[in-house]
Amino acid sequence: MRAEPLIAMTALLLGGCSMAPAYRPPAAAVPPAFKEAAAPAGWTAATPLDGQPRGHWWSAFGDPVLDDLEARAERASPTLADALARYDAARAEARIDQSALSPQISVSGQAGRQRVSAERPLSQGTAVTYDNVVLGGTLGYEVDLWGRIRDSVRASRAEAAASGADLASARLSLQAAVADAYARLRGLDAQADLLHRSAEAFGRAYDLTVTRHDGGVVSGIDVNRARTVLANARAQISAVANMRAATEHEIAVLTGQVASDFAIPARVQPQVVPPVPAATPSELLQRRPDIAAAERRLYAANARIGVARAAFFPSLTLGLSGGWQSTHGSLLTAPNSFWGLGPVASLLTLFDGGRRHAQVRLSRAQYDGMTAAYRATVITAFRQAEDALAANRYLAAQAVDQRDAAQAAAKTSDLALTRYRDGASDYLEVVTAQTAALDAQRTLIGVETDRMRASIALVKALGGSPAT
Repeated sequence: MRAEPLIAMTALLLGGCSMAPAYRPPAAAVPPAFKEAAAPAGWTAATPLDGQPRGHWWSAFGDPVLDDLEARAERASPTLADALARYDAARAEARIDQSALSPQISVSGQAGRQRVSAERPLSQGTAVTYDNVVLGGTLGYEVDLWGRIRDSVRASRAEAAASGADLASARLSLQAAVADAYARLRGLDAQADLLHRSAEAFGRAYDLTVTRHDGGVVSGIDVNRARTVLANARAQISAVANMRAATEHEIAVLTGQVASDFAIPARVQPQVVPPVPAATPSELLQRRPDIAAAERRLYAANARIGVARAAFFPSLTLGLSGGWQSTHGSLLTAPNSFWGLGPVASLLTLFDGGRRHAQVRLSRAQYDGMTAAYRATVITAFRQAEDALAANRYLAAQAVDQRDAAQAAAKTSDLALTRYRDGASDYLEVVTAQTAALDAQRTLIGVETDRMRASIALVKALGGSPAT
């Protein structure tokens, strides 16, 4: 029986082999609903939807400045550019591995003049000088008998897909970071405005105490108390200005700009907290790109077990070479042609010091590590979603009570100052009421800012707003 048909039959029978274990994503304990959701919804098995566009979810805040900052970040963020470069590199690596599935064809040429020694082996005792011109090519193809190449391609494609999910995750994280920093910036603007107005009011109260003191109505204690409250408010203005400058610089870095040339004008505006629906938590968590990336890296690790196993078996490469060689005269003629055809088989390695066994153990350990990482990613996703849902719910209730507290404290401050003017109380009552009113109003601004940040965190935790 001829060897060629046997080789062809063997390649046909074994061409579909793979030494990788059958892949099954690890099962994760999935609750039927979000515990912290106001209206629990059903849960279904997840299928990655990280490739779906997130849209301009931040436009729900209705702020053109934020819209512009998000656009700048998309264009110029170095973090996003780095993630994109990593994705491009992973796709290129996958294409490199895929090229091994195709025949490798090369062409070569050589032209030169040579002299051989008269004392060379099997010589006739004379030196010879001659021209040597060679033009030829080779074709090589490794028959993937045990699936080593195909498993390598599967692993690299999965890594490329995981890198694409990393890019989506980096984009969503960047968008959320810009929105979060902007929310903090506007919260600081509101605090600065409150402190400036409070300092003006405290200044008028201080002037009143000075006037009453000069008239012999009150003691110097009242003057010093009024001065203390005024100085504290002015000091807090500087502290808030410092925090705002740092936050503004943070936004500059996020948008890929130099902090020295970047500025956002101060503005006091209503704190808009758009609702983020969470009616179908299964679909929302499917959108998380970090879960998709973890699952695809798990698949890649499983495929690499097959690559490691295939090293225990022989490899077979089919080769073909040919061309023309001449020492004189015309090159491209039949007598000057040469060719070669035949398989090259790498037989079993009998002893390698346990290297291949260790490689299989390494690939299995890496798969186990990826399994744990996948489960940790899922668990973390649930925690972040529950945290964000709880924060949105409880902060909304806190804002209602805190608003009542701020209104009551403001009325108390006005009444205390009126009583002081009428001589019905001393200035200690005014100081206490003013301090409590300022603290209550600053706390309210903080709660409203936290509500905006919690809304942004919920969008990030759910992998993007489902409304987009």
